[in-house]
Amino acid sequence: MSGIVLTVVSGVAIWAAASGTSGPATTLTRATPAPAGTSWEAVLPPPDPALPSSGAVPPSPDAAASEDSSVVTFPTVDASQENPSSGNPPAESRPVRLTVRDARRVHDRYARDLSLAQQDMDDRAMGRLERGLALEMSRAAFETARVQGTGAAAGLWPRPEIWVPRDTAGTTDWFVAVAHEPQVARVSKLMTSTPGGWRLTAFTADTRVPAAPLPEIAIDADGYATSLPEDAPGLLATPRQVVHAHLASLESTTPDPRFADGPWTDEAVTFWRQERSQLEKSGWELSLFYRPEGPVRSLMTSDGGALVWYGARSTDLREARRAGATVTLNGPAGIRTGGTAFARSASVTYGRMYVAHIPPASSGERVRVLGEWSEVLESHGT
Repeated sequence: MSGIVLTVVSGVAIWAAASGTSGPATTLTRATPAPAGTSWEAVLPPPDPALPSSGAVPPSPDAAASEDSSVVTFPTVDASQENPSSGNPPAESRPVRLTVRDARRVHDRYARDLSLAQQDMDDRAMGRLERGLALEMSRAAFETARVQGTGAAAGLWPRPEIWVPRDTAGTTDWFVAVAHEPQVARVSKLMTSTPGGWRLTAFTADTRVPAAPLPEIAIDADGYATSLPEDAPGLLATPRQVVHAHLASLESTTPDPRFADGPWTDEAVTFWRQERSQLEKSGWELSLFYRPEGPVRSLMTSDGGALVWYGARSTDLREARRAGATVTLNGPAGIRTGGTAFARSASVTYGRMYVAHIPPASSGERVRVLGEWSEVLESHGT
């Protein structure tokens, strides 16, 4: 074994032995440069060979850059033109009265039950713990493990910090728990109150060492946070505008100066550009599609900015433009397709979740994407 990688599955991380970074795909290209044995997919660069393999860091592109990089503008988003969530209905929420102590009990029960469900790879039990895209991603991870003939990762994180936002009526329908294991990762879990009870609806991880610091969350005299709407003013851009800009950048593979450099911005742009260039040299074409999915949740930060969680569904489609080279997918996508070499097309669809910090408009700072979770939902080829 040449190293250790962080395996992130269904919102829980453990250390697992791995055989190091993957080599080139069988024939032409690979769907992901992620190290073997990890659940991260598609936009993970390989670890620096000069460094210990302590977990892969997923990249992802920035929004389309304007001709004048000194001008910061975000497009106006018409919510009525949002793409539907592909038959995956948004998680309904139900406001309740919730103290920070109550939230901790909810989280601890979820973490305990999740570990048990993962040990058995119990899809039905996951339906009582998660909802929406998060549930779909967790079940997809189980399916990949079954096809591979392995088990799912399971484990518990250290005691998290809890932030509970309250409205004017003193109720909430969501809260966030953030846990940090130094030299391992920082993870965030967003729990939502639904008609069936509390469910996890978002999860992100930052496996960089050290993990980038999170902005301080603003709390009131009673210790509660403040939630912000998707069109909150006073920020560099509204939360929804930032979501669309980030996903547009991932889709167009165009660096955006409005976003800070990092594994989920400029490094992802570089990865996808290299992937496209390699394919084109062998007569293949790469198309990327990203669309938002689910609600955008935001907490006010002490600097007047916002910490924002959002989800997306993406597809990378490879199509042959001339006969000759074949494509073999790698990682979980390759497991799902049995390592088949495709001569005409190959596609992978992912669920993705992100957390980002939007600075206040007057700060002069850029948007920082601070964590991600990706999972292969399906892969196909001909």
